[in-house]
Amino acid sequence: MRLPFFYGWVVVAVTFVTMAIGVNARTAFSLFFPPIISEFGWERGVTAGAFSFGFVASGVVSPLIGRLMDRAGPRAVMELGVLLMGGGLLLAPLTSAPWHLYVTIGVMVGAGSVCLGYSGQSLFLPNWFIRKRGFAIGIAFAGVGIGSVTLLPWVQHMIEQTGWRTACTAMGLLVLIALAPINLLLHKRPEDIGLQPDGDAAPAAGAARPISNVVDPVWVNTDWTLQRAVATARFWWIALGYFCGLYIWYAVQVHQTKFLLDVGFSPSVAVWALGMVSLLGIPGQIVLGHVSDRIGREWVWAISCAGFVVCFAALIALKYQASLWLVYLMVFTQGALGYGLTSIMGAVVFEIFQGRHQGSIFGTIMLAALAGGAAGPWLTGVLYDRAGDYTLAFGIAIAVSGLSAFAIWRAAPGKVRAVAGRLHKLKTEALRRAGEGDAGEA
Repeated sequence: MRLPFFYGWVVVAVTFVTMAIGVNARTAFSLFFPPIISEFGWERGVTAGAFSFGFVASGVVSPLIGRLMDRAGPRAVMELGVLLMGGGLLLAPLTSAPWHLYVTIGVMVGAGSVCLGYSGQSLFLPNWFIRKRGFAIGIAFAGVGIGSVTLLPWVQHMIEQTGWRTACTAMGLLVLIALAPINLLLHKRPEDIGLQPDGDAAPAAGAARPISNVVDPVWVNTDWTLQRAVATARFWWIALGYFCGLYIWYAVQVHQTKFLLDVGFSPSVAVWALGMVSLLGIPGQIVLGHVSDRIGREWVWAISCAGFVVCFAALIALKYQASLWLVYLMVFTQGALGYGLTSIMGAVVFEIFQGRHQGSIFGTIMLAALAGGAAGPWLTGVLYDRAGDYTLAFGIAIAVSGLSAFAIWRAAPGKVRAVAGRLHKLKTEALRRAGEGDAGEA
C-alpha cells in the first residue's frame, strides 16, 4: 500500500526519535556523575574517565559500523546500537567498581551511540534525499535538541526522587522499548522499496531526462572503495575538517560552564547558557540544512565555523567584561550557527564518495572526527592548566575553526555534485554547450 507522502519522511521521523533518545541517553552520564561520586567517593578523573573512554570505543567501532552498514543496512546497525546502549544502561546500576562503569557506560553505551547517533544516521539518511538533503537531515538531527529539553529534565527528576540507579534503568528500558521496534521501519535507500530520492517519480520511457547534479562525471563514475578514497586529497581534507569541527564543538561544550562560573556568573546563568545552546541548535540545524541545499555545503560549513569563531571571541571578551550580552552572543552563535555542522556532515561525504562503499569511507572519516571530539576538551584543559586561564586555548580554537572551514572548502563537494539551488547554473551551461554544438554543425 502506497503512503500519501514520501516514505523518506518516515525515515526522517524514525531518525528524529532515535537521535532524541539515543544521543541524550549518553549525555545523561553528566547527570549520573555527581550521585555516583557521592555514593562511591571515587576520584572525579577516574569516574569521568568512563565517559571519555566511550570516545575511544566509538573511534574503534566507527569504521566497523560503516562496513556493517554497507553489508547489512541500517536495521542491523540500529538494532545493534539499541542492544549495546540499552544493555549498558541496564547493567550500569550493578556497578560496584570503576571498571564496571568503563564497560557499561564507556564501551557499551559509547559504541551504541555511534550506531544511534550522528555517525550511524549519516551512513544512510542522505540516500533518501538529493534536492532536500540538508533540510531533511537538519530536521532529523534536531531530535537531539528536543530530547535534551524533555528527556534530561525527566532523568534529573528521577535521580532526585528515586536515585541514579532507577533513572539509569528507566533510560535503558526506554531505549529498548521505544527504539527497537521503530528502527525496523528503516531501509538503506529508496530504491530498495521501489522509490526514488525525494519521492520523485521514475522517469518515463522517452521523457526528457532531468538535469543531472553531476559536475565532475569522471569522479562520480569512479567506483570509490575505501582504499581508493584514502589515496585522494579530498578524503584527507574532509578528515581534517571533521577533526577540527568536533574539536571546537566539544572544546566549548565541555568547558563553557566552568568558564562562566570562573568569571563570576551564577550557576543558574551557566546552566541556562548550556541549555539554550541545545535549544537554539534545533532551528539552527534545520535552517542551515535548508540553506545548504540552496547555496552549497561549503558555504554553510564556513558559516557554522564562523559561528564558533564569534563564540570563542565572546568567551575571551567575557574575561575582561562579564556582560550578559556577551553571553547571549556566545550562546546564539554557538547554537544557531555552530550546530549547523551536523546537518551537512553526511551530505559532504556522500556527495563526494557516493557508491557501494560509502559507509566504510564515512565510518573511517568519523574516526578522525571522534579523535577531534576527544582532543578538543583535553587540550583545552591542558592549556588552561599551563597558562592559568582559557585565553590561549580559546584563541587556538578560533584558529582551528578557520582551519576546519578551509579544509571543507578544499574538499569542494560542490565541484563533484551540485546542490539543488545550483542546478540552474548547470542547466544554463548545458544549454550553452548545446547551442555551441548546433552552431558548429551549421
